[in-house]
Amino acid sequence: MEIILIQDVDRLGSKDDLVKVKDGFARNYLIPQKKAIVATSTAKKVLAENTKQRAHKEAKLKNEALSIAEKLANKKIIIGAKTSTLGKIFGSVNTIQIAEAINKKGFEIDRKQIILPEDHIKEVGTYSAKIKLHKEVVIVIEFEVVAE
Repeated sequence: MEIILIQDVDRLGSKDDLVKVKDGFARNYLIPQKKAIVATSTAKKVLAENTKQRAHKEAKLKNEALSIAEKLANKKIIIGAKTSTLGKIFGSVNTIQIAEAINKKGFEIDRKQIILPEDHIKEVGTYSAKIKLHKEVVIVIEFEVVAE
């Protein structure tokens, strides 16, 4: 029996895959659990149209991410922190402060998009972080931590 998966199923396929399974598996498990639908000709047409529209939206999102990456690549980010006389920061610099500094420059970056190489930044200096703008667009941005 041919079915279209509605959600990801381990060892079978991911969402919107057209797969062939045994009749009993489809009728007794996948369809009642709302994990799949029967692949009728109408369902296949709907799947093809949805896939085409999703591809168009993905391309648009990727282009937007690339344009943001070009603009963000040349920006210098400076983060102020309270420090001791030795240059140690009281507390640490995290993704929240980096996101706020980037957002002040006019970009909309969520803290969950920022990946730091170290867990905590506890000293004054220049560091780099990865920003995941899209699943295929990741940029590295330099930022400097300075004493206030």
